Parts: sequence; C-alpha cells; structure tokens
Amino acid sequence: MLAACRFLSRHGKLVLIAGLVAGAGLPDLAQALRPFIAPMIVSLLFLAVLRLGPEGLRAGMSGMHRAAGLALVLQLALPVSAAIAFAALGILAHPLAMGVILVLAAAPITGSPNITLMAGGDPAPALRQLVVGTAMLPLTVIPVFWLMPAFGSPVAVARAALELLGLIAMAGGAALALRHFRIVPGTQDAYDAMDGLAALLLGLVVIGLMSAIGPALVDDRWALAVTMLVVFALNVPLQMATSLAASRTDPRASPGFGVVAGNRNIALFLSVLPAQTADQLLLFIGCFQVPMYVTPFLLAHWYRWTSRP
Repeated sequence: MLAACRFLSRHGKLVLIAGLVAGAGLPDLAQALRPFIAPMIVSLLFLAVLRLGPEGLRAGMSGMHRAAGLALVLQLALPVSAAIAFAALGILAHPLAMGVILVLAAAPITGSPNITLMAGGDPAPALRQLVVGTAMLPLTVIPVFWLMPAFGSPVAVARAALELLGLIAMAGGAALALRHFRIVPGTQDAYDAMDGLAALLLGLVVIGLMSAIGPALVDDRWALAVTMLVVFALNVPLQMATSLAASRTDPRASPGFGVVAGNRNIALFLSVLPAQTADQLLLFIGCFQVPMYVTPFLLAHWYRWTSRP
C-alpha cells in the first residue's frame, strides 16, 4: 500500500493528466463519479491539513488581513469589473461571459493546497486563502449575483458557502486532532502516503467534473475549442500575474497565491444556479477543469522562479 502511494506521489502530475483524459474519453465513468465529488473534495482538504499539522497550519495562518484583502480583490473587484465590462459590450447574458464572471466570483478550489504542493510550492498560504475566501464568499457573492439576475438568489449561494465552511472546519479539526495526538505521525512515510492518496483523489475528482466534455467532443467541437481557449486565457494569466505580484513581498507564498487566484471552486455554484443557467455553463465548468489540473505541469518552472528569495 505504501509503495503504491509513493508511486502516485512521485507521478502525481501524470495522475491528473490521466484523470483529464479519462473524464473526456469515458463519459459513463465521469457520470458515475459525479455523486462522489463532494466527499472526495472534503477528503482532499482533510489530507492537506493532515500533512501540514498544527505547526504548519499556525505558520500558514499568519497574515490573515492580507488574505482578506486578496479575497476582496479576487472574489469581488474582479467579477464586478468583468460584469460591468460585459454589460457595456452587450454580452452579459452570453454563456462565456457568465462563466468568466462566475469563476471570478468563486472561492479557491478545495484542492488548492494539494495542487500548490504538486507545483513545488508551500501549501500553507493556499490553505489560508481557501479558508478566508470561503468564509468571505457569502458576502462577496451578493453584489455579483445582484448584477447577474440569471444566477439566481445570492442567499442560496451564501447558504452553500456556509455549509462548505462547516465541512472545512470539521475536516480540518479532525486532521489536526490526529496530528496533535500523534495518531498520524509526521514522518516521511506518512507524508508519502498522504501525497499519494491526494493525487489519486484529485484524479478521480477531475474525472467526475469532466462529464460535459465527452459529448462536446462528438457534437460541438467548435464550441469546445472556443471555450477551452477562453478558460486558459482566464486561468493562466491570472495565476502568473498574482504570483508575480506576491513574489515582490513574499516569494515563499507566491505559488500558493497564484494557484488560488486562477483555480476557483466554480462547481460549488452548480447546486444553487437555476437549472437553465447551470445547463448553459456545464461545458464551461468542464473545460475550466483542464487548466486547473494541468497547473503543476504548465507553471511548475514559473512558480520555482517566482518563489526564489
């Protein structure tokens, strides 16, 4: 078992690519895994906190005011600015415009610490931003949803965010208890097991989130190509710009800040969007998984450069 986890840990990036390929090529498997996405995401958070331990978490949670300021920029200023710009262009109701705004309004994905670790960065700043961003989502989402009537009620989003925050608190608390009472030791073997399990779970999660890609490959390749271009143009520059800005003041945190800026939990909104809007955005949400989960491949060298002292 430990040998298998070590293998998955060493080849975690390839596991993510395999998940993307399987999600696009095996739509039946993707549909079968969709009901398990939520528990797998909570398990990823549990593993991230378990790996950090109490000491790592305390170090990562310093600078909360900075995290709150970044959350306001990423989750409020950016989506509101985008909505105003799209409204001025007369394309506010276009599915691509709605997808961009929804991504920018979302909190970081729960797997942000794991992806940061795969990209060679310190996962603690990403975990801090995940917690702060999710905690602030019930407030930051209200102006965005007010500007976007097609998104439905911001109250439903606030409720979903609070539920997610509760799950984060329970998963994190359980992980800290296991490390505090040394039920799970802070040894290299334990780290290898955690990293291997996290890589496996990330691969399975991405399969479940790719359920709309397979049919588009057959029925509408043009829409798929355009959507893929848009999501890469949104995700990658946002990661690079944020990490570059962070590197000027805190190089160690720059990979984590970059990852959380570009990789957002847009899937959280699926349960609260009106059915018609959700159907329009399924392809965008599926395509957005691709740049998120190839981040360790695309930007590992970039993050090594920005995190140099």
